[in-house]
Amino acid sequence: MTNSSTVQVALIGYGSAAKIFHAPLVAGVPGLQLACICSSRPETVHADWPEVRVVATPAEVFSDASIDVVVIATPNDSHYPLALAALRAGKHVVVDKPCTVTLADAEHLLVVAAQHGRVLTVFQNRRLDSDFLALREVLANGALGRVVQVDSHFDRYRPVVPSRWREEDLPGSGLWFDLGAHLVDQALVLWGMPDAINLDLACLRDGSQVNDWFHAVLRYDTAHAGLRVILHASTLVADGGPRWAVHGTRGSFTKYGLDTQEDALKTGQRPQLGALADWGQDAQPGTLLQMTTLPGVAAPLSVRREAPNPNGNHLAYYANLREHLAGRADLLVTPDQVRAVMRVLTVGEKSAAQRRVMALGVEAARA
Repeated sequence: MTNSSTVQVALIGYGSAAKIFHAPLVAGVPGLQLACICSSRPETVHADWPEVRVVATPAEVFSDASIDVVVIATPNDSHYPLALAALRAGKHVVVDKPCTVTLADAEHLLVVAAQHGRVLTVFQNRRLDSDFLALREVLANGALGRVVQVDSHFDRYRPVVPSRWREEDLPGSGLWFDLGAHLVDQALVLWGMPDAINLDLACLRDGSQVNDWFHAVLRYDTAHAGLRVILHASTLVADGGPRWAVHGTRGSFTKYGLDTQEDALKTGQRPQLGALADWGQDAQPGTLLQMTTLPGVAAPLSVRREAPNPNGNHLAYYANLREHLAGRADLLVTPDQVRAVMRVLTVGEKSAAQRRVMALGVEAARA
């Protein structure tokens, strides 16, 4: 880091992920400064951020001794070479999900980061959605008993295939490496590494080049007594069901919809940490249905109530990075977690290609 107490952050790429999420979130955290953006469209950047320096090439960022952190928000197949160059230049690196397009590339980056004493982490902002925070609270207080089935859906209605790299037949494109990276990360945070995965991929929209639908079943036969975690996403769901349906031996947690963070950021709002007010509120709290058995009563009684409804806070991702670099906090998304998500994504691809359940052992991931 520089002698300044403010961490200097450079952003590579200014597509939708950078414009909607990274730039305003970095700028909204005291102690971080959005110092530089690398983009081929300086006029677009300056329309949003007139005071931020714009450079044309990543090399200019890597050679700038004042830059402490590089955020990579470019097409997935460019993550590995850009992150590698940034780490070798002595920068800490945040990569937009997924980390890379192969497990081997992610593992190599983690080795290089450790060798240079630098942070390599992945932007997993969905850990800081209101619905996920609510579910963590429900699980922590044991309200559901032993969890036996989880349905985690991220469905949208986007019938027209947009013209963008995510929809092209490129390494790491498609919905599985996009929304799947979030859903896998959330499942691993809550329940750890599953024993096996069965993934089905499909192209449903007219003109689709890459998967725009997936259905993954994570099998937890060893650690969680047969738990099944179902991860599902589609681009052709006009009337969506629950975002979460989590069932346990003592009840169920059901949650529809998302909090307001992404929509607010899309409208150009710029939240400031410490002055959030109503930021991240969720107008659709989840429902907790608990079952109780009374002496002498044959059928269990049900009690339905509103589940916890904490505010979401994507700013906390970059606040955690600031605190970690200052030595005051553990890193939110650790190297082991980066590696684990890539392992599931990689083995999942093989499961879909071979149309069979695949074990999630290290050997399967590297075969």
